[in-house]
Amino acid sequence: MDSTTANINSDLPNPPLGVGAFKRYLVTAALPYANGPNHIGHMAGVYIPADIYVRYQRAKKTDIKFVCGSDEHGVPITIRALKEGVSPQQIVDKYHGMIKESFEKMGISFDIYSRTSNKIHHETAAAFFKKMYDDGLFEEKETEQYYDEKAKTFLADRYIVGTCPVCGNENAYGDQCERCGSSLSPEQLINPRSTLSDAIPIKKKTRHWYFPLQNYESWLKEWILEGHKEWKNNVYGQCKSWLDNGLQSRAMTRDSNWGVKVPSPPAPEGGGGKVLYVWFDAPIGYISATKELTNRWADYWCKEDTRLIHFIGKDNIVFHCIIFPAMLKAHGGFVLPDNVPANEFLNIEGDKISTSRNWAVWVHEYLKDFPGCEDVLRYVLCANAPETKDNDFTWKDFQERNNSELVAIFGNFVNRTFVLMHKLCAGKVPKLHEDILDSIDRALIAEFEATKLKVENALEQFKFRDALFEVIDLARTGNKYLQEKQPWIVAKKLEPSTAPSTGGGLGEAAQKQIDNCLHLCLQLTANLAILVNPFLPFTSRKMLHMMKVVEKMLDWENAGKLKLLSVGYSLRPPELLFRKIEDEEVVTQIEKLKSGLVKPNAGSQLPVISKEPEAAPSAKLATGNLKPEIQFDDFSKLDLRIGTIVAAEKVEKADKLLKLQVDLGFEKRTIVSGIALHFNPDELLGRQVVVVANLAPRKLRGIESNGMILSAEDEKGKLHLIKPEEIINPGAGVS
Repeated sequence: MDSTTANINSDLPNPPLGVGAFKRYLVTAALPYANGPNHIGHMAGVYIPADIYVRYQRAKKTDIKFVCGSDEHGVPITIRALKEGVSPQQIVDKYHGMIKESFEKMGISFDIYSRTSNKIHHETAAAFFKKMYDDGLFEEKETEQYYDEKAKTFLADRYIVGTCPVCGNENAYGDQCERCGSSLSPEQLINPRSTLSDAIPIKKKTRHWYFPLQNYESWLKEWILEGHKEWKNNVYGQCKSWLDNGLQSRAMTRDSNWGVKVPSPPAPEGGGGKVLYVWFDAPIGYISATKELTNRWADYWCKEDTRLIHFIGKDNIVFHCIIFPAMLKAHGGFVLPDNVPANEFLNIEGDKISTSRNWAVWVHEYLKDFPGCEDVLRYVLCANAPETKDNDFTWKDFQERNNSELVAIFGNFVNRTFVLMHKLCAGKVPKLHEDILDSIDRALIAEFEATKLKVENALEQFKFRDALFEVIDLARTGNKYLQEKQPWIVAKKLEPSTAPSTGGGLGEAAQKQIDNCLHLCLQLTANLAILVNPFLPFTSRKMLHMMKVVEKMLDWENAGKLKLLSVGYSLRPPELLFRKIEDEEVVTQIEKLKSGLVKPNAGSQLPVISKEPEAAPSAKLATGNLKPEIQFDDFSKLDLRIGTIVAAEKVEKADKLLKLQVDLGFEKRTIVSGIALHFNPDELLGRQVVVVANLAPRKLRGIESNGMILSAEDEKGKLHLIKPEEIINPGAGVS
């Protein structure tokens, strides 16, 4: 063990504080890349769980801050800018606004939603790096890195694609294979190529600053593996795997002109073409956002009685549990995360979400298609959250959960209670007659406090699905109670035995039974408004409006109580909390998803499939018209070969054209094909096609096309590529 390691390990933190010992909370949600809109996978994995937890803590009057912002320096930003032919700043400005608006409309209640392009972030991140540099915590290394001679730039990991050595995916990135999830390095890729020019990259020397994570390995093992055994199994297990395999130095700078410039020293004034690695600067965005939010930022970041919690997806575990904590430890003076409740991934209709293939449900599109149904999506994504394993979102399940749970259980109970209260109690909260309470009444009252405790316990353990189930189950209990008491039957069948009470012409005994039933149901409704508020905030506020009470009632201390609504208080008529989702709406969404009609933003040029409206079968198909007859010698002039598409991209300012790179075995060809309206570029990668290999070259939009791929059109106007039944060697002849 060297002296550096020894010093680090001698400064181990004290054992974690108990939850009750924390005076303030700081909750962060993963910074989304500002290179595209939000989809429901983001919401289910990170932002809805985080918002539920924060709303719950606020209801408990916890001193808590909820921070997030757009990550605007990642490689995907520059790739998107290159694809769209605009500057990176234009890209982040566009998508930062779109993402922020989606969060607001979905009720994600950040205290601040910042962005890493802000001046305060650049200053904070650069100062953090400079402190570590001045303390001698980096290793300066000259290494050989991949360089694109055609584009004249060094290539970050995400600028390099190739074949994954684990699963054979031909379009794995230089840092990760998105098919099998393996973490990779560019050196591990088979047949690597540049995403900028499709050129084969070369190795070129460059100098960077590395953070020696191996020096913190022993400390991390004790801090995580011994000190945080309460972390979720997926988080703890992934951390253990990384630590067991051994940590290595990791570059904290990159060759680029987009990002936080490396300060001087070590870099020359202005950065010298070097920027901070995005995974160094991005988590510092939590700190800079807190600085932007409050002058008390140091209380939340530097005092030991702060509880720091990161909400992330499973792909960010290593950065938030190993790299960022090691950075904070090395820098000194910062609190470390107390918990990192990472979720797994959400699939859609049985397939992995893919923004490149446009297999996603975009949040802003959902909000347009289902106005006023924000809480329905929040409910479904929480009820089906991928807390312990990957889960699947289907539109049919979305419909069933809405109709069978929100409408038929929760909404039904509240509506029945208000309708009966207006009909049988003159629209006012009736009195509770304690002298006639029976065992059924007392059992319901006991459920108020019991449900509060069960919800509270689940939320403290980040088990949001379980907590939501308890809330819905309480509404289910309310429906069962109403069915057992049947106040409408009591009102019809029992004749008044004494003078009428405030309820009208019913007998006093009957009215007391009705009063008790509806009093308890109204108090249960008030409890439901409190308990459901972290999950369905828009619904909770509708309920407050109906009950004519202020938001103060939503304080968590009021949950489980019996006397929340005052006797004799007039309440508003009922409003439907939820509407039914019809079969036609579900069919439309499934067809929209499968046809690729979901467009994240008009004119965004995101890689989506754009299908034209269905047309009548073409005359060619309908009549069987044939072209003029040819001789065998004419046909024999064609050289048809099997080719494999290895790269595909849209041709600028040409909606119908794709530029393809096709491997014919003996050479790679550029072929421009008019299939852009039918195929997403990314879904073509790796496909085999039949190519007319001896077609004379032709320039299309300034690009020389050397061949033609064969396709067939069905009766609906959809194209299908002609391909061999099985994968065969590129270059094989077709006869």
